Amino acid sequence: MTKTNNSSTRALLSALLFTLLSLLLFTAKPVMAKTIAESPTAISPLLNGQEVPSIQVKTLNGDNIDLQQLIQGKPSVIFFYRGGWCPFCNAQMGQLQAIEGDLLEMGFQLIGVSPDAPEELRASMTKNDLNYTLVSDAKLNAMRAFGLAYFTSQAISDRYMAKMQLKNKLWKNAAGESRLVLPVPAVYITDKTGLIHFQYINPNYKVRAEPKLILTAASLIRQ
Repeated sequence: MTKTNNSSTRALLSALLFTLLSLLLFTAKPVMAKTIAESPTAISPLLNGQEVPSIQVKTLNGDNIDLQQLIQGKPSVIFFYRGGWCPFCNAQMGQLQAIEGDLLEMGFQLIGVSPDAPEELRASMTKNDLNYTLVSDAKLNAMRAFGLAYFTSQAISDRYMAKMQLKNKLWKNAAGESRLVLPVPAVYITDKTGLIHFQYINPNYKVRAEPKLILTAASLIRQ
């Protein structure tokens, strides 16, 4: 009888241990901030099959919000852009605004992420007559979690800060030099769980995903 009780106890303990290990492995998903790359071609971005991480960004009002919370069970098109000062980014935002209605009909929402401060986001909303969501990633939480952040060169950092009169914080690279950090422009399309099904990432900031490509990818993901 004692042997039976001992066997039952060991089985119960084993089951409990397995449950605890499962919880640790599958529910505890700490966000690992990736190193800021030394150039736009050296990034290591999130890819298809990975999930949108739980990281804090800021709303237009300066309130903290989790990017996962923004998804809220909706398929999403998340795009990273350099800032409202970038003409290529403004052109992209206008193109996305033009197809937002089609994306909404398919059940998708648009979320733009940039290092711009909340007040600069509000200016972009007005300038480009946008209806979709923009969030501030001035602390680089999203850019680093997605593996898109990189240091601009010293010459570009100096030129952008002076010519564009940017207010972005400068970050120290491995050599201890203060540099401007930007995201490689990217588009991610996720399902309602935050699982990534499509991504377009191009180190050449002058080349962006065509609206037709985004609509095609979204339509396939919806199915």
